[in-house]
Amino acid sequence: MAAARQVYIAIIGAGGVGKCFLSQLEQLARHRPNPELVLSYITTSKKAVYSSDYSPISFDSALSTLASSSQAPLEPLKLAEFLSASGSKAILVDNTSSQHVAEAYPLFLSRGISIVTPNKKAFSGSYKLWQDIFSASEQSGALVYHESSVGAGLPVISTLKDLVDTGDEVIKIEGVFSGTMSFLFNSFAPTSGSGSKWSAEVKKAKELGYTEPDPRDDLNGLDVARKLTILARLAGLPVESPTSFPVKSLIPKELESVASGDEFLEKLPEFDDQMEETKVAAEREGKVVRFVGSIDVATKQVKVGIEWFDRSHPIASLKGSDNIISFYTKRYGSNPLIIQGAGAGGEVTAMGVTSDLLKVLAQL
Repeated sequence: MAAARQVYIAIIGAGGVGKCFLSQLEQLARHRPNPELVLSYITTSKKAVYSSDYSPISFDSALSTLASSSQAPLEPLKLAEFLSASGSKAILVDNTSSQHVAEAYPLFLSRGISIVTPNKKAFSGSYKLWQDIFSASEQSGALVYHESSVGAGLPVISTLKDLVDTGDEVIKIEGVFSGTMSFLFNSFAPTSGSGSKWSAEVKKAKELGYTEPDPRDDLNGLDVARKLTILARLAGLPVESPTSFPVKSLIPKELESVASGDEFLEKLPEFDDQMEETKVAAEREGKVVRFVGSIDVATKQVKVGIEWFDRSHPIASLKGSDNIISFYTKRYGSNPLIIQGAGAGGEVTAMGVTSDLLKVLAQL
């Protein structure tokens, strides 16, 4: 019986998504013995575990070994050299949102190291970085997958790629791309009932863990803008950056520069009237307000902000923190292809990463 091939796995990031991914990777390694998945490197921003002879790191004790490690992380160039010198195929799994790591993707790919990641910054940064990443992949044959950079575990990117690659013409993409914003607006402006004050909903969302530690990092709209940048580029629009199109921030001007997220929440009730007026104006016309992103491919217009929808519209009737993405294409006509479901959370995001890993393994 032939010996199993080995594929070396290097993981950057062991936070919420990283821990969930490690658990899924352990199950995957147990159930799929060929190729043999060898964890050869794992790191946080401050600590790392690896050995010069590529000794396998045990999946079940990786986190505790990492916590007690005195090794420092390798800089991207050193890590690329370490992995490419192994003599085996290597896959880098970047479970961070680090710009520094994202900018090293062309380096890893040029050395034949494939990448799977939920890191939005690599694909929504400068258009040059986007081009460099896919150019390096094409030249070396190393693969890059980033399904979880939009919609967590939802098959948003793979669906769009399938539409484009099979020759369909994408006319428009529209949806709710943020679990945080979905939760906020579904609570603030429900299709039945009146909801409560905007500031109270933001406070509740933070307490439930839906927002970043500083809610302004969600309310500025940049997270949605990054996702739209990625989808617009995949649809063929050379969008320069997430700040190169209109993005409606929900942070009152007066609170943009307050010292902390706590101070922001404390002062937000003073501005409830602004959001209330918008909600009431929509209600007068039998509509509800939602925070959406849209890409009009024909007119090359991309925008993020508040829109009004009939209560019967699929975007209006979302529940909880679900995402919904509608693809209007030539083939699908006036009836869009809709993807809907949980668009946030460690387990579903990690599932998207694990799914990408399986795609890479199938092609190596």
